[in-house]
Amino acid sequence: MDYKILCSDLDGTLLTYKDNVSDFTISEINRIKEHLRIILVSARMPQSMTYIQKNLGIENEPIICYNGALVLHGAEELFSTYINMEQITSIYDMADKVGIELGLYSNREWYVQTDSERVQKEIKYTKTLPLYRNTGETIADWTKRKMGAHKIMLMGNKENTDSLLPLLQNKFSETLNLYRSNDTLIEIAPKTVSKLTAIKLLLQEHESLNEVIAFGDNYNDMEMLQNVGLGIAVGNAREEVKQIAKAITLENTKDGVAQFLKNHILI
Repeated sequence: MDYKILCSDLDGTLLTYKDNVSDFTISEINRIKEHLRIILVSARMPQSMTYIQKNLGIENEPIICYNGALVLHGAEELFSTYINMEQITSIYDMADKVGIELGLYSNREWYVQTDSERVQKEIKYTKTLPLYRNTGETIADWTKRKMGAHKIMLMGNKENTDSLLPLLQNKFSETLNLYRSNDTLIEIAPKTVSKLTAIKLLLQEHESLNEVIAFGDNYNDMEMLQNVGLGIAVGNAREEVKQIAKAITLENTKDGVAQFLKNHILI
């Protein structure tokens, strides 16, 4: 099959280190980038992706941010959909009752109320700084500016996250994707979009999903991997992801994506 597009998740997949790609990955992407369009697909915000794009020398390609809720090509916004302010306010009220804090993301804006170990991890791994502000103030500001959130991150502990998730699912499962990324984190995104819907949006007239190779490791990559021509799981992927993948490569920490490209994508 003559593939035309390579789509890759970042964290746990393309990134060999928590915050960056390896020299091996850069050299493999450089080897194939004239023959395949390389599109980064992530739950990250734009500026947490563009430095990786630059390292790979693929700034001329679009990026899929926030699991498909925002698609950018340079400064141009190709697609955007929000969690609306009414939903944000309701989620804030429910989270506040059990002592869970919100990270609010909209395009290049990221607001948190207080600093924490979780926030510091996010800063370190994504090379992006939040603005510290009372969440109520952010909601008031965004309401005035007629905005919404591309992503909400709920940061708690295991106990309060355990208790809040079923309540959120009960209220929002029809309209929002609620994704528990670990024991203490819940990520929320609009339900109408996914990594796959964003990839479809970027297909050119002469391109089809069958001509796409995609790499991933987590639940939010499954739909993408199942529907493209060649969906590949890295060795550290969740078992459910490995089960639906058409191939499995090495772990991200062992340059799984680059190794697969070296062995199978012969230009």
